[in-house]
Amino acid sequence: MADKKVVFIAFAIEDERQRDFLKGQSLHPRQPFEFIDMSVKEAYDSGWKDKVRTRIKRSDGVIVLVSKNSAASTGQKWEIECAKEEGKKIRGIWAYKDDRASIAGVTTVEWSDANITSFIDSL
Repeated sequence: MADKKVVFIAFAIEDERQRDFLKGQSLHPRQPFEFIDMSVKEAYDSGWKDKVRTRIKRSDGVIVLVSKNSAASTGQKWEIECAKEEGKKIRGIWAYKDDRASIAGVTTVEWSDANITSFIDSL
């Protein structure tokens, strides 16, 4: 079995339920990866940013859950910029079938096992 991949999830807090669905996929025994995220409901202080940067540095790549909520999510924007600064591979996944929002500089694809697995396999 391949080494376990660590994938950071960047998402808007309003899309927390979609994050939970995505994390549920990592429980499948054939998936050699784990998802981590730094969801917080309180203000983003410098301590939070330091912890997020450490987690992103330790991750193999970043999945961004893209939705109409992304535009207003300062935490998610910061996580994406941090991932870019750290040179991590980033893949956007549309969080909802009927929402095709976009984030500048993030290639976004449909949410499917094949798309998620191919991204993780590329890490």
